[in-house]
Amino acid sequence: MASALIVIDVQNDFCPGGALAVEEGDRIVQGINALMAETQNDGGTVVLTQDWHPAGHSSFASSHPGAEPMSMTEMPYGPQVLWPDHCIQGSHGAKFHADLEVDRADLIIRKGTNPAIDSYSAFFENDHTTPTGLEGYLRTLGITDLVMVGLATDFCVNFSAVDAAELGFKVEVRQDLCRGIDLDGSLAAARQGMEKAGVTLA
Repeated sequence: MASALIVIDVQNDFCPGGALAVEEGDRIVQGINALMAETQNDGGTVVLTQDWHPAGHSSFASSHPGAEPMSMTEMPYGPQVLWPDHCIQGSHGAKFHADLEVDRADLIIRKGTNPAIDSYSAFFENDHTTPTGLEGYLRTLGITDLVMVGLATDFCVNFSAVDAAELGFKVEVRQDLCRGIDLDGSLAAARQGMEKAGVTLA
């Protein structure tokens, strides 16, 4: 069976010192590098995702006068966390962590490029209908099994894993190679949701 490693958003803004830093986000990089090498040695595929927002993105608190970062708002597609400005196209914060072996990627998927819709999942924007193209790529290669790592466990990893499981992929999340934000209990809720969707938490 064909497998792929999906490395989610290991970018400067999600690592210590970044605009939306995940605690110990940089601590997983070397382990991910080793897993990318192992995956390719076993004939698997490596995909990296990259948050890639235009300036003034609608998910930024700064785009909503008077709104505080990490507060909630209602978008046409549902509830949305308003984030600090992060991963702006071409910025240092949007770049992959310097130690991540980016050249191992068979494909890089950029998401969150539509200024009107945020995109947590590697598969769909937050309207849950607009695809990124990743599913088609994986299907074309006959890939059935996915391993997911990266940032953050309770947002982009979680949404990607649940979407993949619902699309019929066999999904494993390597918790040792993820780190979470844990916004108001979001980490526990994400783990529960992933398990309910049939995702293996390894």
